[in-house]
Amino acid sequence: MRSRATLAAVALMVGAAAVFLAQSAAPTPTPAPQPTAAAAHPPAATPAAAAASDLPKCADCHEAQVKAFASNPHARSHGPKAPDPEEACSTCHGDGTAHIEASGDPKLITTFHGLEGAENCLSCHSKSNAHGSYAFGFHANSAAVNCLSCHSIHATGPRAEHLLAKDTGPLCQTCHTGIAASIRNKPYAHRLDKGGMTCVDCHDPHDRKGQPVKLTMDGELACMTCHSEKRGPFVFDHVTGSAGNCLTCHEAHGSSNPKQLIWARVDQLCLSCHSKSGGPRTAGAQPPSFHDLSLPRYRNCTTCHVAIHGSNLSEALLK
Repeated sequence: MRSRATLAAVALMVGAAAVFLAQSAAPTPTPAPQPTAAAAHPPAATPAAAAASDLPKCADCHEAQVKAFASNPHARSHGPKAPDPEEACSTCHGDGTAHIEASGDPKLITTFHGLEGAENCLSCHSKSNAHGSYAFGFHANSAAVNCLSCHSIHATGPRAEHLLAKDTGPLCQTCHTGIAASIRNKPYAHRLDKGGMTCVDCHDPHDRKGQPVKLTMDGELACMTCHSEKRGPFVFDHVTGSAGNCLTCHEAHGSSNPKQLIWARVDQLCLSCHSKSGGPRTAGAQPPSFHDLSLPRYRNCTTCHVAIHGSNLSEALLK
Protein backbone atom coordinates (compact mmCIF):
# COMPACT_ATOMS: atom_id res chain seq x y z
CA MET A 1 0.00 0.00 0.00
CA ARG A 2 2.76 2.26 0.91
CA SER A 3 4.58 1.79 -2.26
CA ARG A 4 1.43 2.35 -4.27
CA ALA A 5 0.84 5.72 -2.51
CA THR A 6 4.42 6.65 -3.12
CA LEU A 7 4.08 5.98 -6.83
CA ALA A 8 0.91 8.09 -7.02
CA ALA A 9 2.65 10.98 -5.28
CA VAL A 10 5.59 10.75 -7.65
CA ALA A 11 3.24 10.75 -10.67
CA LEU A 12 1.46 13.81 -9.37
CA MET A 13 4.75 15.65 -8.90
CA VAL A 14 5.88 14.73 -12.42
CA GLY A 15 2.60 16.03 -13.92
CA ALA A 16 2.90 19.29 -12.02
CA ALA A 17 6.46 19.72 -13.22
CA ALA A 18 5.41 19.13 -16.86
CA VAL A 19 2.69 21.75 -16.62
CA PHE A 20 5.19 24.25 -15.14
CA LEU A 21 7.72 23.61 -17.88
CA ALA A 22 5.07 24.04 -20.61
CA GLN A 23 3.99 27.36 -19.17
CA SER A 24 7.59 28.58 -18.94
CA ALA A 25 8.26 27.75 -22.60
CA ALA A 26 5.20 29.65 -23.98
CA PRO A 27 6.06 33.23 -25.23
CA THR A 28 4.95 36.08 -23.08
CA PRO A 29 2.44 38.25 -25.02
CA THR A 30 3.71 41.82 -25.75
CA PRO A 31 1.32 44.47 -24.49
CA ALA A 32 -0.17 46.68 -27.26
CA PRO A 33 1.44 50.15 -27.42
CA GLN A 34 -0.67 52.89 -25.97
CA PRO A 35 -1.06 56.12 -27.96
CA THR A 36 1.06 58.93 -26.65
CA ALA A 37 -0.40 62.22 -25.66
CA ALA A 38 1.20 63.93 -28.71
CA ALA A 39 -0.34 61.42 -31.14
CA ALA A 40 -3.72 61.56 -29.48
CA HIS A 41 -3.74 65.34 -29.67
CA PRO A 42 -1.94 66.64 -32.84
CA PRO A 43 -0.43 70.10 -32.51
CA ALA A 44 -2.65 72.96 -33.58
CA ALA A 45 -1.64 75.13 -36.55
CA THR A 46 0.80 77.90 -35.71
CA PRO A 47 -0.60 81.44 -35.64
CA ALA A 48 1.55 82.41 -38.64
CA ALA A 49 0.28 79.49 -40.75
CA ALA A 50 -3.29 80.17 -39.75
CA ALA A 51 -2.92 83.84 -40.63
CA ALA A 52 -1.42 82.96 -44.04
CA SER A 53 -4.27 80.60 -44.86
CA ASP A 54 -6.75 83.34 -44.05
CA LEU A 55 -5.11 85.80 -46.51
CA PRO A 56 -6.81 86.37 -49.88
CA LYS A 57 -5.26 84.73 -52.95
CA CYS A 58 -4.05 86.28 -56.21
CA ALA A 59 -7.21 85.18 -57.98
CA ASP A 60 -9.40 87.05 -55.52
CA CYS A 61 -8.26 90.34 -57.06
CA HIS A 62 -6.73 89.27 -60.40
CA GLU A 63 -9.29 86.68 -61.42
CA ALA A 64 -9.07 87.29 -65.18
CA GLN A 65 -5.27 87.12 -65.29
CA VAL A 66 -5.05 83.97 -63.19
CA LYS A 67 -7.73 82.21 -65.24
CA ALA A 68 -6.13 83.16 -68.56
CA PHE A 69 -2.67 82.11 -67.42
CA ALA A 70 -3.60 78.43 -67.73
CA SER A 71 -3.37 78.79 -71.55
CA ASN A 72 -0.33 81.08 -71.45
CA PRO A 73 2.94 79.66 -72.85
CA HIS A 74 4.66 80.59 -69.59
CA ALA A 75 2.41 78.15 -67.73
CA ARG A 76 4.13 75.27 -69.53
CA SER A 77 7.44 76.18 -67.91
CA HIS A 78 6.10 74.71 -64.66
CA GLY A 79 5.71 71.22 -66.10
CA PRO A 80 3.06 69.17 -67.89
CA LYS A 81 0.48 69.61 -65.14
CA ALA A 82 -1.48 72.79 -64.61
CA PRO A 83 0.47 74.88 -62.06
CA ASP A 84 -0.95 76.21 -58.86
CA PRO A 85 -1.95 79.80 -59.76
CA GLU A 86 -0.43 81.18 -56.58
CA GLU A 87 2.89 79.44 -57.27
CA ALA A 88 2.87 80.47 -60.93
CA CYS A 89 2.37 84.13 -60.07
CA SER A 90 5.20 84.15 -57.54
CA THR A 91 7.66 82.82 -60.14
CA CYS A 92 7.81 86.23 -61.82
CA HIS A 93 6.19 88.57 -59.29
CA GLY A 94 7.84 87.20 -56.14
CA ASP A 95 6.28 86.53 -52.76
CA GLY A 96 3.05 88.48 -52.58
CA THR A 97 2.36 88.14 -48.86
CA ALA A 98 3.36 91.70 -48.00
CA HIS A 99 1.52 92.97 -51.08
CA ILE A 100 -1.69 91.24 -49.95
CA GLU A 101 -1.38 92.31 -46.33
CA ALA A 102 -1.02 95.92 -47.51
CA SER A 103 -4.30 95.74 -49.45
CA GLY A 104 -2.56 95.45 -52.81
CA ASP A 105 0.20 98.04 -52.48
CA PRO A 106 1.99 97.85 -55.89
CA LYS A 107 5.30 98.84 -54.31
CA LEU A 108 5.39 95.55 -52.39
CA ILE A 109 5.28 93.25 -55.42
CA THR A 110 7.60 92.82 -58.41
CA THR A 111 6.03 94.55 -61.40
CA PHE A 112 7.08 94.71 -65.04
CA HIS A 113 7.29 98.29 -66.24
CA GLY A 114 9.92 100.02 -68.34
CA LEU A 115 13.54 99.01 -68.72
CA GLU A 116 13.93 97.70 -65.16
CA GLY A 117 10.90 95.46 -65.49
CA ALA A 118 12.06 94.15 -68.86
CA GLU A 119 15.39 93.10 -67.39
CA ASN A 120 13.49 90.48 -65.37
CA CYS A 121 12.55 88.77 -68.64
CA LEU A 122 16.22 88.12 -69.39
CA SER A 123 16.60 86.00 -66.25
CA CYS A 124 14.95 83.20 -68.29
CA HIS A 125 15.18 84.38 -71.90
CA SER A 126 18.95 84.26 -72.18
CA LYS A 127 19.34 83.21 -75.83
CA SER A 128 22.63 84.43 -77.21
CA ASN A 129 24.49 83.15 -80.26
CA ALA A 130 26.20 84.44 -83.39
CA HIS A 131 22.92 85.38 -85.03
CA GLY A 132 20.55 86.44 -82.27
CA SER A 133 20.48 87.64 -78.70
CA TYR A 134 17.73 88.97 -76.48
CA ALA A 135 20.24 90.96 -74.42
CA PHE A 136 22.46 92.33 -77.22
CA GLY A 137 20.31 92.07 -80.33
CA PHE A 138 18.97 94.72 -82.67
CA HIS A 139 16.10 95.46 -80.27
CA ALA A 140 18.05 94.98 -77.04
CA ASN A 141 16.62 96.48 -73.88
CA SER A 142 16.93 100.24 -73.68
CA ALA A 143 14.91 103.15 -72.40
CA ALA A 144 13.42 103.62 -75.88
CA VAL A 145 12.54 99.99 -76.67
CA ASN A 146 12.57 96.85 -74.54
CA CYS A 147 10.81 93.50 -74.16
CA LEU A 148 7.63 95.13 -72.86
CA SER A 149 7.41 97.47 -75.86
CA CYS A 150 6.44 94.55 -78.09
CA HIS A 151 5.38 91.73 -75.78
CA SER A 152 2.48 91.59 -73.34
CA ILE A 153 2.39 88.69 -70.88
CA HIS A 154 -1.24 88.91 -69.75
CA ALA A 155 -3.07 91.20 -72.18
CA THR A 156 -2.77 89.03 -75.29
CA GLY A 157 -5.08 86.31 -76.47
CA PRO A 158 -4.26 82.64 -75.88
CA ARG A 159 -3.14 82.18 -79.49
CA ALA A 160 -1.15 85.39 -79.91
CA GLU A 161 2.14 84.48 -81.55
CA HIS A 162 5.11 85.12 -79.25
CA LEU A 163 2.77 87.03 -76.92
CA LEU A 164 2.98 90.12 -79.11
CA ALA A 165 1.03 93.13 -77.88
CA LYS A 166 -0.39 93.71 -81.40
CA ASP A 167 -0.41 92.06 -84.80
CA THR A 168 3.06 92.09 -86.34
CA GLY A 169 2.40 94.77 -88.99
CA PRO A 170 0.83 97.44 -86.75
CA LEU A 171 3.35 96.66 -84.02
CA CYS A 172 6.44 97.19 -86.20
CA GLN A 173 4.92 100.27 -87.80
CA THR A 174 4.60 101.88 -84.38
CA CYS A 175 8.31 102.73 -84.53
CA HIS A 176 9.26 102.22 -88.18
CA THR A 177 6.96 104.91 -89.51
CA GLY A 178 9.05 105.75 -92.58
CA ILE A 179 9.04 102.18 -93.84
CA ALA A 180 5.34 101.91 -93.08
CA ALA A 181 4.65 105.01 -95.19
CA SER A 182 6.71 103.59 -98.06
CA ILE A 183 4.72 100.36 -98.04
CA ARG A 184 1.40 102.16 -97.92
CA ASN A 185 2.07 104.99 -100.38
CA LYS A 186 4.32 103.57 -103.09
CA PRO A 187 2.64 101.66 -105.92
CA TYR A 188 4.86 98.57 -105.78
CA ALA A 189 5.51 96.85 -102.48
CA HIS A 190 5.28 93.51 -100.78
CA ARG A 191 1.76 92.61 -99.71
CA LEU A 192 2.37 92.74 -95.99
CA ASP A 193 -0.50 91.57 -93.79
CA LYS A 194 -2.61 90.91 -96.88
CA GLY A 195 -1.60 87.42 -97.91
CA GLY A 196 0.08 85.75 -94.97
CA MET A 197 3.31 87.74 -95.27
CA THR A 198 4.49 89.75 -92.26
CA CYS A 199 7.58 91.72 -91.30
CA VAL A 200 9.11 88.83 -89.33
CA ASP A 201 9.08 86.60 -92.41
CA CYS A 202 12.11 88.58 -93.59
CA HIS A 203 13.37 90.22 -90.41
CA ASP A 204 14.68 88.83 -87.14
CA PRO A 205 13.89 91.44 -84.46
CA HIS A 206 16.54 89.96 -82.14
CA ASP A 207 19.38 89.78 -84.66
CA ARG A 208 22.66 90.89 -83.12
CA LYS A 209 24.64 91.68 -86.30
CA GLY A 210 23.08 95.08 -86.95
CA GLN A 211 21.48 93.78 -90.16
CA PRO A 212 18.16 92.31 -89.06
CA VAL A 213 17.38 90.57 -92.36
CA LYS A 214 16.98 86.85 -91.86
CA LEU A 215 19.37 84.47 -93.55
CA THR A 216 18.59 81.05 -94.98
CA MET A 217 20.41 77.89 -93.91
CA ASP A 218 22.88 78.59 -96.75
CA GLY A 219 23.58 82.10 -95.50
CA GLU A 220 21.49 83.80 -98.19
CA LEU A 221 19.01 86.60 -97.72
CA ALA A 222 15.44 85.69 -96.91
CA CYS A 223 14.48 86.81 -100.45
CA MET A 224 15.53 83.38 -101.69
CA THR A 225 12.88 81.74 -99.55
CA CYS A 226 10.25 82.95 -102.05
CA HIS A 227 12.32 83.86 -105.12
CA SER A 228 14.22 80.58 -105.34
CA GLU A 229 14.47 80.74 -109.14
CA LYS A 230 16.92 83.63 -108.77
CA ARG A 231 19.32 81.59 -106.64
CA GLY A 232 21.40 79.83 -109.28
CA PRO A 233 24.16 78.76 -109.34
CA PHE A 234 24.91 80.31 -112.71
CA VAL A 235 27.92 79.98 -114.96
CA PHE A 236 27.85 83.76 -115.43
CA ASP A 237 26.71 85.30 -112.19
CA HIS A 238 25.45 88.85 -111.78
CA VAL A 239 25.81 90.74 -108.50
CA THR A 240 24.51 88.06 -106.12
CA GLY A 241 27.47 86.34 -104.53
CA SER A 242 30.03 88.53 -106.29
CA ALA A 243 29.36 92.24 -105.91
CA GLY A 244 26.33 92.60 -103.70
CA ASN A 245 22.99 90.99 -103.02
CA CYS A 246 19.31 91.42 -103.80
CA LEU A 247 19.08 94.68 -101.88
CA THR A 248 21.82 96.21 -104.03
CA CYS A 249 19.24 96.67 -106.79
CA HIS A 250 15.84 96.14 -105.16
CA GLU A 251 13.90 98.15 -102.63
CA ALA A 252 12.06 95.58 -100.53
CA HIS A 253 9.58 97.86 -98.78
CA GLY A 254 8.21 100.03 -101.55
CA SER A 255 9.23 101.40 -104.92
CA SER A 256 7.95 103.41 -107.86
CA ASN A 257 9.39 100.79 -110.22
CA PRO A 258 7.37 97.68 -111.13
CA LYS A 259 10.37 95.49 -110.28
CA GLN A 260 10.84 97.34 -107.01
CA LEU A 261 14.20 98.73 -108.10
CA ILE A 262 15.97 101.36 -106.03
CA TRP A 263 16.00 103.66 -109.08
CA ALA A 264 12.91 104.72 -111.02
CA ARG A 265 14.49 103.72 -114.36
CA VAL A 266 16.45 100.59 -115.24
CA ASP A 267 19.24 102.43 -117.09
CA GLN A 268 19.89 104.66 -114.09
CA LEU A 269 20.33 101.61 -111.91
CA CYS A 270 22.63 99.81 -114.35
CA LEU A 271 24.80 102.88 -114.93
CA SER A 272 25.32 103.34 -111.21
CA CYS A 273 27.75 100.43 -111.55
CA HIS A 274 28.47 100.02 -115.26
CA SER A 275 30.06 103.40 -115.94
CA LYS A 276 33.59 104.70 -115.81
CA SER A 277 32.34 108.00 -114.47
CA GLY A 278 31.17 106.45 -111.25
CA GLY A 279 34.56 106.15 -109.59
CA PRO A 280 37.07 103.31 -109.15
CA ARG A 281 34.57 100.93 -107.55
CA THR A 282 32.22 100.74 -110.53
CA ALA A 283 31.83 97.27 -112.06
CA GLY A 284 32.27 96.71 -115.77
CA ALA A 285 32.83 99.18 -118.62
CA GLN A 286 30.60 101.97 -119.85
CA PRO A 287 28.01 101.04 -122.50
CA PRO A 288 29.31 100.59 -126.08
CA SER A 289 29.38 103.68 -128.31
CA PHE A 290 26.33 102.59 -130.31
CA HIS A 291 24.25 102.66 -127.11
CA ASP A 292 23.10 106.24 -127.41
CA LEU A 293 21.48 106.67 -124.01
CA SER A 294 19.70 109.80 -125.22
CA LEU A 295 17.46 107.50 -127.21
CA PRO A 296 14.59 105.81 -125.37
CA ARG A 297 15.33 102.48 -127.07
CA TYR A 298 18.55 102.14 -125.08
CA ARG A 299 17.15 103.16 -121.74
CA ASN A 300 15.77 99.77 -120.86
CA CYS A 301 18.84 97.58 -120.50
CA THR A 302 16.85 94.47 -119.69
CA THR A 303 15.25 94.49 -123.16
CA CYS A 304 18.42 92.80 -124.38
CA HIS A 305 20.08 91.67 -121.17
CA VAL A 306 17.18 89.45 -120.21
CA ALA A 307 19.10 87.09 -117.92
CA ILE A 308 19.81 89.88 -115.48
CA HIS A 309 20.13 87.63 -112.42
CA GLY A 310 22.56 85.23 -114.07
CA SER A 311 23.07 83.13 -117.16
CA ASN A 312 24.50 79.75 -118.08
CA LEU A 313 24.97 80.68 -121.76
CA SER A 314 25.88 84.36 -122.19
CA GLU A 315 28.59 86.30 -120.42
CA ALA A 316 26.73 89.48 -121.32
CA LEU A 317 23.57 88.03 -119.83
CA LEU A 318 21.80 88.22 -123.19
CA LYS A 319 20.08 84.86 -122.74
